[in-house]
Amino acid sequence: MALSEWHLAGPSSVAFICALSQRMRLSRARVQEFLADWLGLSLSTATINQCVHEAARALEPVVEQEILESVRNVELLPAPTRADETAWKEHGRVLWLWVFTCATATLFIVGRRTRAMVQHVLGEHFRNWLMSDGYGAYRDQDQRLRCFAHLLRKAHGLEESLDAQAQQFGRHVLDVLETVIAAVYDARGDPAQAEGLRARHAPLLNALLEACRALATDGVHQKTRALARELLNDWGTFWVVLDYPELPLTNNVAERALRHWVIARRIGMGTRTPQGTRAFALLASRIETCRKRGASPWSYIAEVVRQRRRGLPAPPLPMPAG
Repeated sequence: MALSEWHLAGPSSVAFICALSQRMRLSRARVQEFLADWLGLSLSTATINQCVHEAARALEPVVEQEILESVRNVELLPAPTRADETAWKEHGRVLWLWVFTCATATLFIVGRRTRAMVQHVLGEHFRNWLMSDGYGAYRDQDQRLRCFAHLLRKAHGLEESLDAQAQQFGRHVLDVLETVIAAVYDARGDPAQAEGLRARHAPLLNALLEACRALATDGVHQKTRALARELLNDWGTFWVVLDYPELPLTNNVAERALRHWVIARRIGMGTRTPQGTRAFALLASRIETCRKRGASPWSYIAEVVRQRRRGLPAPPLPMPAG
């Protein structure tokens, strides 16, 4: 349905319906019930669904242009683009919800778990830092760093294993990670400590590298072999922080960005149609980007719908606060 003035719900009502649906995680039937009970508004679930889709279509140019460009063009340390992904269901079909977030914008996209998805978002000329987990789709990026939190959890698990080899390797990895983390924090507090940081820790890293090479093929314990191989596969990306201590150590920002929508997936069991999936991702991108910029997503969505119904371009994104 084309964007026009002829709709049962005004722009503010459309934004309110999006808030109930996206932020409060209410089903269309629950939104209908809430509007009737609290506002005396009688809208069909089809009309409520239409409002959500209209808002998403109105926001599409903003997401495709401004938000996507913000994520691609992060240039200043210590705020790289961060990426993460989680499973998503579309009418029983298993897809993946991806998030790419930086200091001023967050982009969500649902699709297959492939290198093509990463390439689609970041483009061919992405030359900035990307923080990610160990999924191989990210390995085509030249400037990448890995999250320490994942390694710490796995190393702690090995340390608590009943297998002696696993315990020893887990403790070894933890010792190295804890030493590197402490050195990075010291360098942040005293820039003079950053000089030659990697060289000073070369013997420690070389010892771990040799242990990983031995265990990756000859390790008896399965999870020990897996962690050794993971370290070898992404070896350089773990120690980038020794060259650039101002870079982050964890990918918690991306994981937190996904958390709300993972809960929404569990409640609503995902989406039903490709159109619904697209609407969900567009609205989520707009909501989280506004939050990052210290602006209300709902007043902005209402204004976008108002302008687009008049045949005008969507207003630009609010500038970041401060």
